[in-house]
Amino acid sequence: MSTLYTAIATATGREGRAVTNDGRLDVTLAPPKELGGTGAGTNPEQLFAAGYAACFASALTLVAKRMKADVSQASVTAEVGLGSNGDGGFALSVALRVELPDELQGESGRALVEAAHQVCPYSNATRGNIPVTLVVE
Repeated sequence: MSTLYTAIATATGREGRAVTNDGRLDVTLAPPKELGGTGAGTNPEQLFAAGYAACFASALTLVAKRMKADVSQASVTAEVGLGSNGDGGFALSVALRVELPDELQGESGRALVEAAHQVCPYSNATRGNIPVTLVVE
C-alpha cells in the first residue's frame, strides 16, 4: 500500500487529553457516565463514531458520483458500542445508519450503501474484526 496521508495523535488515556500533531484537534477525554466516569469529556468511542461516520459519508459521495446519483441530502450516523469480549477484555460493534433521499430508497439505495461499504477505509479496516451493521433509512 502506498500511503497518501498519515494522521498523528497522542493521548494520555480515557481520562486525559487527545491532541493531533497539528493542534487542530485537542479534546478532553473522560469515560462516559455509563462506564462510571464523569462524562465531562469525549471518549474514544465517540471519536471513532465521528470518524467512521464522516469517512463513510465521503465514501458514499464517491460511489454516488460514479453511479450518477445525488446523495447531497444523505447523512450517516455511526453508533459504536463497547462491550465485553468474554475473555476479560473489550470489543466494539458498529451500526451505520445511512439516511438517503426518498429517490434512493429501496434496492438502488441499498446497493449504493453496500458499494460505499466496500470503498470506505474504516469499513475495510473493521471487516472481519468487529460486527458492522448497515441500516438504510
